[in-house]
Amino acid sequence: MWQESATGIYHVMLKGLDGRNIFLDDSDRSIFMEKLNKARETGGFQLFAYCLMDNHVHLLLKEGEELGTSIKRIKIGYVQLHNHKYGRNGHLFQNRFNSESVEDEQYLMTVIRYIHRNPLKAGMVTRLNKYNLRKKTRMNVWRSH
Repeated sequence: MWQESATGIYHVMLKGLDGRNIFLDDSDRSIFMEKLNKARETGGFQLFAYCLMDNHVHLLLKEGEELGTSIKRIKIGYVQLHNHKYGRNGHLFQNRFNSESVEDEQYLMTVIRYIHRNPLKAGMVTRLNKYNLRKKTRMNVWRSH
């Protein structure tokens, strides 16, 4: 159940429909990041951390405009390009989105660690280090601002 945050900070999760991959290659991730950055400029939200996994996305942000509007901007732009690229139509994401409110600094730090450790937990990397955080390849799946 959605709960409005007093701080305006949310951990947002976008999942692929039926567990399907939403990123099939690095260019998909680049396109998603373009849509994310454009939505950030338009909607005025602050992005603290993110992680792009193959079949889901984690975002830690402080809303500018209403959260649902910002997420809709990201999803619509990405889905249109994804569907065109792969010759498909219909939904790519499961549900609207999931979110958890972040109400204090301790939980904020917990969520940042969780987001950054997600690729390790999923077996995409064997260890986290600065090289992985900056590499311009498939390993560029998470980052903090």
